Amino acid sequence: MRPIHALLACAVFGGLVRAEAQGIAPTELRLYTMDCGRMRTSTGIEGSNPCFLIRHPRGDLLWDTGLPQSIADAPNQTTTMGGATITVRRKLSDMLSDLSLAPADIEFLALSHTHPDHVGNAALFTASTWIVDVDERTWAFRSEVRRLPMFASYQGLETMRTRLLEGDGDHDVFGDGSVVVIQAAGHTPGHAVLLVRLPQAGPVLLAGDIWNTRESRGERRGTPQQLASMDKAERILSGRGARLVRQHVAEDVDSLPRFPDYLR
Repeated sequence: MRPIHALLACAVFGGLVRAEAQGIAPTELRLYTMDCGRMRTSTGIEGSNPCFLIRHPRGDLLWDTGLPQSIADAPNQTTTMGGATITVRRKLSDMLSDLSLAPADIEFLALSHTHPDHVGNAALFTASTWIVDVDERTWAFRSEVRRLPMFASYQGLETMRTRLLEGDGDHDVFGDGSVVVIQAAGHTPGHAVLLVRLPQAGPVLLAGDIWNTRESRGERRGTPQQLASMDKAERILSGRGARLVRQHVAEDVDSLPRFPDYLR
């Protein structure tokens, strides 16, 4: 007969495995980085387009939805968009499935902003609660954008549940300071960044498009509002010792654990 402690250990371990397989929220904060597309301009500049899943004991938050996952069905998983070559190797829904999750399981959706390369799969998440700055929401549904093909990728957000953020204050998603949406307007009217305070890795700043190339941080170009947001991000980086992830800079994104591994 197997010792009772061995049987108990097997039962506990088996329960943990089953819990993970059912997509049950973990007991620790986790940051998953998913490759939601890559871009290459005609001049040879390459950029990443990640989606980030933040798994919290109180629920899941998806930060940005990347490029349309339908591109993964195209020949060579490649298409062109705005003069750039776009490649999507795996579908976002398939990556969620690897964690035994479906889009309907995601409690919260937050977008750094509503440009096409960040909202390509937003229509999958209309069962979630959208956390959005009121100015960004107004801008996303302005009359002129409704006529564009890209609008179909996120028009369903217009009628979904929302948490509207007004003013310039931060928004604590889970109420414990671990996941905070920070207003950083300029790139778009309601552009935001996300600060994730992980228990082991420490704070990580997902910077959206504040700096969208490796060089742009040092160049400090932009409108006064953009420069003010850059300064705000710099204060977070220096004051809290946060790790910077410029979302279009492949070296930043590729330095994170490769999915399905995660930062904790």
